Amino acid sequence: MTFDRPTDTRPLLFFDTGVGGLSVLAESRKLLPNAPVVYAADYAGLPYGVKSEQELASRVPALLGRLVERYQPQLVTIACNTASTITLDYVRSALDVPVVGTVPAIKPASEMTRSGVIGLLGTQATIRQPYVDRLAQEFASDRKLIRFAAPELVHAAEAKLRNEPVDPMVINQALKGLIEQADGDKIDTIILACTHFPLVVDELRKSSTRDIQFVDGSSGIARRIAFLTKSRQWPESSGSGVFVTTGDLSLIAPYRPALKAYGLHDFESL
Repeated sequence: MTFDRPTDTRPLLFFDTGVGGLSVLAESRKLLPNAPVVYAADYAGLPYGVKSEQELASRVPALLGRLVERYQPQLVTIACNTASTITLDYVRSALDVPVVGTVPAIKPASEMTRSGVIGLLGTQATIRQPYVDRLAQEFASDRKLIRFAAPELVHAAEAKLRNEPVDPMVINQALKGLIEQADGDKIDTIILACTHFPLVVDELRKSSTRDIQFVDGSSGIARRIAFLTKSRQWPESSGSGVFVTTGDLSLIAPYRPALKAYGLHDFESL
């Protein structure tokens, strides 16, 4: 005799400073199309990349505590490289739900490169983290990893989601910041170590003067989420996703068409 598992309507909670985490949400939707979703954007705190470790270690767990209390998710994903590399341990100790983090895709990049020289684009906060050093030592010790902070790409991705033109100079400067360093001309693989950056990967590809592979961690994160929730019985349809922001809700208006394309139709403030 078999019993049907009860439908689990508790949402998956995705958290980022802005719309960058949509790159992770999109990959997760491919594997879990009917999972209820809450997407939280800390626009009141944007950008994270210029904040101190102490600021983020205080801010992010407190915000996620409020979000978990309100929405009662079954799993939280910190869809932000900066927040993950700095606050993941703090968040996991503060919450009673599983928490998935976001880390730079150094391991897959190390496996993909043929030249042995890898570029990494991230925020200032991410590229200086010892955690990135440890990943490089563990997975790319025989590779050369060249890093460059490109916070302007965050604003380029935000502009794109508002249906505004992306400044090509911002894209070019990010690539030049890698290529013009020692051995930068040998880079054949670039890690997008900020969840905002895959949103402008088409622009990066078009601006690149040679064949470069771009890699990010969103598909791996999605697989991790699917694995941790494999015992769940999802609803038969996806329903309406919720977008919640710490910022002024009226400022979200230019983003709404793009957010709706990601299945986020209900808008709330925290």
